[in-house]
Amino acid sequence: MSKKNFNYPSKLKLTPMLEQYLGIKQNYQDCLLFFRMGDFYELFFEDAKIAARELQIALTSRNPNADTKIPMCGVPHHAVNEYLKKLLNKGYKIAICDQVEDPKLAKKIVKREVTKVLTPGTVVEDLNLESKNNNFLVSIFWNEKKQQGAIAWADFSTGFWTGIQTSSLEEIWQWLFKLNPNEILVPDNFNLPIKNHNIFKDKIRILPKSSYYSLNTGTELLYKAEQITSLKTLDLEDKPELVRVCGSILSYHLQTQKTNKFHLHSFTVLNPTNYLILDEITERNLELFTLLDGKKGPGTLIYILDNTLTPMGGRLLKERLSKPWRKVKIITQHQEVVSFFYTSDELRNEIRSLLNKVYDLERLAIRIFLSKTTPKDLVSLKETLTILPQVHLLLKKQKNIPHFLIQNYKKWDNLEDIKEILEKAILDNPSPLITEGNIFKLGFDKQLDDLIDLTEHGEQKLKELLKKEQEKHNIPQLKLGYNKVFGYYLELSKVHKDKVPSYFERKQTLVNSERFITPELKELEDKILIASEKRKLREYELFQSLRDQLAQQKDRFLFMAKQIAELDYWQSLAETARKWGWTKPEITTSLELEIKQGRHPSIEGVIGKNNYIPNDIILSNEAKLLIITGPNMAGKSTILRQTAIICILTQMGSFVPASYAKIGITDRIFSRVGASDNLAQGQSTFMVEMTETARILRLAGRKSLVILDEIGRGTSTFDGMALAWAVAEELSKRQVRTLFATHYHELTQLEQEYPNIRNFNIAVKEWKGEIIFLRKLIPGPADKSYGIEVAKLAGVPNQVIARAKEILNALEQKEAEIKKKIIQKNLLSFLPKTKNFNQKIATHPILEELKHIDPNNLTPIMALNILNSWKQKWGKYEN
Repeated sequence: MSKKNFNYPSKLKLTPMLEQYLGIKQNYQDCLLFFRMGDFYELFFEDAKIAARELQIALTSRNPNADTKIPMCGVPHHAVNEYLKKLLNKGYKIAICDQVEDPKLAKKIVKREVTKVLTPGTVVEDLNLESKNNNFLVSIFWNEKKQQGAIAWADFSTGFWTGIQTSSLEEIWQWLFKLNPNEILVPDNFNLPIKNHNIFKDKIRILPKSSYYSLNTGTELLYKAEQITSLKTLDLEDKPELVRVCGSILSYHLQTQKTNKFHLHSFTVLNPTNYLILDEITERNLELFTLLDGKKGPGTLIYILDNTLTPMGGRLLKERLSKPWRKVKIITQHQEVVSFFYTSDELRNEIRSLLNKVYDLERLAIRIFLSKTTPKDLVSLKETLTILPQVHLLLKKQKNIPHFLIQNYKKWDNLEDIKEILEKAILDNPSPLITEGNIFKLGFDKQLDDLIDLTEHGEQKLKELLKKEQEKHNIPQLKLGYNKVFGYYLELSKVHKDKVPSYFERKQTLVNSERFITPELKELEDKILIASEKRKLREYELFQSLRDQLAQQKDRFLFMAKQIAELDYWQSLAETARKWGWTKPEITTSLELEIKQGRHPSIEGVIGKNNYIPNDIILSNEAKLLIITGPNMAGKSTILRQTAIICILTQMGSFVPASYAKIGITDRIFSRVGASDNLAQGQSTFMVEMTETARILRLAGRKSLVILDEIGRGTSTFDGMALAWAVAEELSKRQVRTLFATHYHELTQLEQEYPNIRNFNIAVKEWKGEIIFLRKLIPGPADKSYGIEVAKLAGVPNQVIARAKEILNALEQKEAEIKKKIIQKNLLSFLPKTKNFNQKIATHPILEELKHIDPNNLTPIMALNILNSWKQKWGKYEN
């Protein structure tokens, strides 16, 4: 790249250092280049302007007195991590350029090169990583000709990665929104929809398709990374698009990690049929991880559910909540272990006490393997390994332990050999930097012991030498001193100059004294001065050797990290169940769903168990679709959500907030709850509602669970009611388990037309002009909406409430009159005028037809057809 591309005057005369900087920058144009200069990392030109603005640090100039100034800023190397964290959180890509040559040995300019590239999705150091959250890098690819595509995601900090190939572009978007990654790789020929680009624009990295998404390159990299000779081993032989995205992730690994060692686990193709599918919309509507406004904490399910004590367990819990199982055998295996810990309070408390001392073994293993670990990491590893035997012993002592848990601890690896090495080698409080020494204990290495003795006891050796000279020559007045010019010296007043030995070499004469050195003092001084540097170098060599030794144990570390994560997951679910009084649900392959005294765990967590009113829900062949009516604020949405959440918890192997639950396995849960818009994507509230409804109608099957709240409320009354009616009919006909909350009382008529629809309502009580929400779900439709009463509770002014009641009464009277006229017109207008009206009615043929009509088996269309035929027969009569 030519110099003018760096946005500075082409005539500017550059120093050798800046020439070096620009030569390196040329290969990292999409990065902020942190250039090591002494004790600082410096940035220049446009990079400096960006960093100064984003980090709020001073922007200075390399040549402030020249006509053309070079923008410059810098940060101290010892505090660089805090600055890197801020930039990564803002989505920047950073290249770290270090000195790779000792400045003392450099003949000209110190040699420098980029030692690592940091990006938001590939960080393995503890910079912007959240302990209980995965840090996902996602890559997507779409083949327009074949109408096939793929998405893969990886967490470089833990080594986990997986992906799917699909013929549905929409499915790729759904996974992208669900994963909410920190970085997204896309090929340069991919036309990302504007709405998605706007949402993820700060996370997107556009890469050359020809190199990063090459099928041949992807295949070769998978062979190397996975150490295989056939894609069939990974179930990828018939998934070329998935091979491409895997290749792009591995290529990005090479670029960012600056090593040919691939640390990702064995790739596994995600099989959606193994899991209960929860798309991003359902996760958001059910507030599994965040509230509807995007905030975390109280009110979310994970806030109540997470009683894990290790980072690995916390991440596993979120993964299982995001993808519960679908197979009964797997669910019951985990359920049995949770039940075991639920009933073993003493054991669970002991396990929790031990797990609380465990560090992130998974991420420690990855950093060790990638040679990015610190001495503090090894202390954390050592402390973690001291806990493993204690946990193992606890489990071995238990009786009546579930077979699934027995399998877990029988394969247990205490890593005793590694613990012994670390206990012998690493200090309890070592230096944070591997180049500063003070890492290893005495006794670990003889050469290092001698250097430590010199550096830590040098002062004592100097005092011993002084004492020896004093006693040898009987000159107790002899003193030891030091300055930067001469180093260490012996000083004696001129009064005693006749006692100076012949081998004392005079170095300085003062007014009242003289300073000397001796060959022994000089030798000792040289040893002391260079011992510190030699010690640092020796400790650095030993640390690298130990790190390489530990890196070979990566698979053992990761295996035990998985064991700890599983154990933490089980005890966390048991702890939550015990804390909130949950029960073990019954699981069945049928389509039944029965919940007694069910509760919403997140709301109960906020208001308290004693303040929550539980409810029953039964979905069966006779009641596949429940139409739930009742006023706003009565709790319709809560009952809908809690039913879905109880199904999710069941399929995680968890206990549930209910006195009894029998749950038929669910393949997907769909949620259309609440009103929201998405102005960023150009979608109104009603458009969002209809988009989500359309997705449900396309994908929901008999094993799905659908919860719908207020369909059709975003448009006119008749349009909305017609849509809600049609949606309910469709779900009923397809036998989809559905909870349908609505304000359209007209929909309650569906119970008479469809045998699998039942009406329920949330009970309220009127007392002295006020309404009391009873929060109980009872059979039958609600008698009215209570909209004005709810408005009054919300604080709408009294004059508005009074006027609203007047208008409502007028409208209801008008509606009654209209209905009366319609009835009269439709039923009486076609009767012939006669003086003997009652006699005419008694003999009219319409009565004969009415005798043979069963209203319970009439659809609205059939009724309209009958009315039309009557109109044709008798509509000629006049009023």
